[in-house]
Amino acid sequence: MDSVLEEQRQTHAEIERLDRALYTILSRPQNTHQSRLQNEHKAAQLLDRVSARVSSLNALYQDEERRKAEMEAISAASQPNDLTEFYSRLGRIQEHYNKYPDAGADGFELELAAFLDEVSPEEMGEGYVEEDPIANLFSGEEVYGKYVDLYSNHSTYNNLKNIGRRLGYLQYLDVLMLAENGSVHRELSKETRFTKDYEAYILSLHTYLMSFMRRTQPLVDVQSQQQEAETDFNTRWEAGEIQGWDEVSQKTQANGNGATEGIWCSACQKMYSKQTVYDAHLTSKKHIKATAKQASNAPPPTNPNGPPATATPPPQTSHKNKHHTAALLTHLTTALLAGLIPILNDTKSNVERRFSLTAREREQELIEQAKPPPAPTNTGAEGEGAAEEEEEEERIYNPLKLPLGWDGKPIPYWLYKLHGLGVEYRCEICSDHLYMGRKNFDRHFQESRHAFGMRALGLPNTKHFHEITRIEDALSLAEKLKQEGRHEIFEQETMEELEDEEGNVYNRKTYEDLKKQGLI
Repeated sequence: MDSVLEEQRQTHAEIERLDRALYTILSRPQNTHQSRLQNEHKAAQLLDRVSARVSSLNALYQDEERRKAEMEAISAASQPNDLTEFYSRLGRIQEHYNKYPDAGADGFELELAAFLDEVSPEEMGEGYVEEDPIANLFSGEEVYGKYVDLYSNHSTYNNLKNIGRRLGYLQYLDVLMLAENGSVHRELSKETRFTKDYEAYILSLHTYLMSFMRRTQPLVDVQSQQQEAETDFNTRWEAGEIQGWDEVSQKTQANGNGATEGIWCSACQKMYSKQTVYDAHLTSKKHIKATAKQASNAPPPTNPNGPPATATPPPQTSHKNKHHTAALLTHLTTALLAGLIPILNDTKSNVERRFSLTAREREQELIEQAKPPPAPTNTGAEGEGAAEEEEEEERIYNPLKLPLGWDGKPIPYWLYKLHGLGVEYRCEICSDHLYMGRKNFDRHFQESRHAFGMRALGLPNTKHFHEITRIEDALSLAEKLKQEGRHEIFEQETMEELEDEEGNVYNRKTYEDLKKQGLI
């Protein structure tokens, strides 16, 4: 495009349309986690496009020479009747539209409409395939950004040296959630945190958390927050306020003056624990070369501790600066974890729930997650009205909290009083389970819950124990029956058991008695 003024006008128009599209996206209802995340990612993309347009527009306004040249070309101040430039530009415009008849269609508006999902697949053409690129950003464990996937970091954490007891995944999540109260991984010793393996681990954890934050919170400027945290850390580091990162030698003198045992070689910049080791290294090529280099540069420093002249205490600042990277990454990771505490809690709950599922249930859950969401059948005001009607139908007015009948509605109050459903019966043998109504209470003695409780006590579920709900009473009755000579109740293992159509288990005598009474 030759005209700088036309470029400015078009850029202003595109920025205005992008602003309207951004308002449209942010004003949409966000009923589900997926819709919220999709809207935020689209809003972030629009903000990036607006930022790029503003940068290019600013560059056009800064180009004063090009603007001045065009203004002089189109102005008729020097020659009022000279319209040569006008007709030249008009001819180029006509030539362009004659060559491209469909150039008048607003392609930018169509692009925005497709971006906002306001164009149907039929209008986009046969080759258009509707996809969800946001879903491809997350792994299966992350479930569209609801949870974090820290299994690889957990394995790396357990492989650190001198870690002591290895943690399970749930315990590892609990350790990360302690970042809310201070620096993360304070439970690790200095010997562990001062290793290269820990620095590689904390770097991997920080990289993943940064990626997760960008994918789940695209509208949040995570980079600026990290820069502020880094500035704060560097200030405190220089002031010596960061605790736990001052390297202390494992061997200290008994007088407590902090001087380290061993011999320090200033030429090799290394501490030797024993005199024999120090003497042996003096003849090595590395030490001779380092000594020659030190002698050519500067005289050796004096040693305040008493060993030979080459043995001087190590500089105190070198240890502190050596671990600056690991300390900084730990501080930045703590700042990220503090903002992810709710997601860590949800992740822990989800892991506990999945541990309780069987393999078949997990497989069925994966199949349900793979299914696409159902398309809405109604749109506009009619769809909203139908949804409100369905919601009103689903609401059940039940202030007395009456039991529901076969039709899904509360039973009449007179029927509730007739069956005595307001009376509570507890059975200690059934783990203090509560039964509402006398009928349900009488029926539960033949159900599997009560039979399981009796078997746990080592007692048979016979008619002798009917109406017995306390464990103490059941054991006392069993002892009394045993004293009376009724040892047959204790022959549960050799006793033949029968099962009715509902799955309740009885011994043969009880089964025959109930069958004669017509109860089964």
